[in-house]
Amino acid sequence: MNQQRPPLFVPALIGGTIAGILSAIPLLNCLCCLWIIGGAMLAAALWAKDSPVALTAGDGALIGAFTGLFGAAAHSLINIPLAAVNATFFRNVFTRLSTYTNEMPSGWEKWFDQSAGPFQIAGFFLGLIVTAAIFSVLGALGGILGTALFGKKTPPSSIVPPPATPPPAGPAI
Repeated sequence: MNQQRPPLFVPALIGGTIAGILSAIPLLNCLCCLWIIGGAMLAAALWAKDSPVALTAGDGALIGAFTGLFGAAAHSLINIPLAAVNATFFRNVFTRLSTYTNEMPSGWEKWFDQSAGPFQIAGFFLGLIVTAAIFSVLGALGGILGTALFGKKTPPSSIVPPPATPPPAGPAI
């Protein structure tokens, strides 16, 4: 019997890319953790479908962690163009709020302009590292769940118990 597992790159890439894109889209990103767990479950299901052997929980955690890494990369790349859109949205929200209250901190415009400035490479990589760590843990959880739900089950033991022996014959009466 072939004990080789299929490559996990393609299922992890598919699940991670879908989860990363969905977790980066504004309003859908409220379910960010759920998208990552679901993407890892999808990757585990795709991997289990191509596997000739039953996958273990460790296999599910492995593909889930890789799915989380791919999801973090997709999430970070999608967030680059969305950063300007998000900054404009939040600036409009704070401007609208400032007309209704006099309790906005002084200099909030300067702080906002400074934080919504040009693309900062250090911030990008720091965000990528933090996102990759969180998404990998969530992906491992999703991979374990996906393997348990969609993975092949190990067949029952093929050991047949010996036939029952008849009781010893007693004295004939």
